[in-house]
Amino acid sequence: MTTASTSLSTFWEARRAESPVLPEEVPPAWAFGATPEQADDLLDLVLRGVKDGTASSVWDHEATGDPLPEVGELAVVLDGEGEPRAVIETTDLHVVPFDEVDAEHARAEGEGDRTLAYWRAEHERYWREHSENPRGFAPDMPVLCERFRLLWPEPRA
Repeated sequence: MTTASTSLSTFWEARRAESPVLPEEVPPAWAFGATPEQADDLLDLVLRGVKDGTASSVWDHEATGDPLPEVGELAVVLDGEGEPRAVIETTDLHVVPFDEVDAEHARAEGEGDRTLAYWRAEHERYWREHSENPRGFAPDMPVLCERFRLLWPEPRA
C-alpha cells in the first residue's frame, strides 16, 4: 500500500529522544488498508483510542513474503501519504478461520458500528478487492487477529 517517506529515520530519532529505551533500529513501517483514504481513516481510529486491533490474511503474508508480526514487536504506522504518525506494540496474536473471528475482535478493530456482521462484510469485500494472493477470499481462510497498544502519541480525545 503506502511506503514510508524519507522522514522515517527522523521520526524514529525523535521518538528515541523522548524514550531512550526504544531500540535503535527503526521498526517496520506500514499503513492500514489498501488505499490512502483507508490508511488515514484507520489511523484516525488508532489515534483516537478507538482501534486497538487489526486483521490480516495469512495467505497475503505468504504471497508477499512479509513476516507475521510477533508479540512485543513495535511498528511505525504511516498515514495515507506515507508519513510516520504513530508507534504501536503488538500485544496479542492468534490465527483463526475467517468465519470464526469473534465479536470481541470486531469491536477491537473499531470500524463501522463495531459489530461482527459489519466486520465480516467489510473484510470479505476488502479481501475480495485487495488480496495480495491468488486465492483471494474464502470463509475458512486463515486470518491473523492482532491486538496492539498505542505507544506514541497519547490517544487524543
